[in-house]
Amino acid sequence: MTIAPSGTTGKIRNPWVVIGLSIITLGIYALYWQYAMFKEMKDYSGKGIGGGLGLLFAILLGIINVFMMPAEVGDLYAGEGQQPPVTGLTGFWILLPFIGGFIWIIKTQNRLNDFWEAHGATAA
Repeated sequence: MTIAPSGTTGKIRNPWVVIGLSIITLGIYALYWQYAMFKEMKDYSGKGIGGGLGLLFAILLGIINVFMMPAEVGDLYAGEGQQPPVTGLTGFWILLPFIGGFIWIIKTQNRLNDFWEAHGATAA
């Protein structure tokens, strides 16, 4: 069964809130965030791994999502003929001790926010 893309924009999220809630909930929010990001991107474009598989990877092999998520964000831009501002290579930020994860979340979430805003989404 193939689900047609809805073209519905995703939710704009503050990357600092994502970081804060992920720390406060000991990573549980990070799992939800990854699920929601992958689901929203697939709902919009009809392409990508989707929320369920994204969550499964987050739980079993989290390192995959570090590269997959910015790649999918970049694919949204590329699908509209734009230069991708993030790619799978953005995942290498995670190798920077302590701050690398923060940089990765900020870069990835901000570029997705920019994409959603360009398509009519507004911050809550």
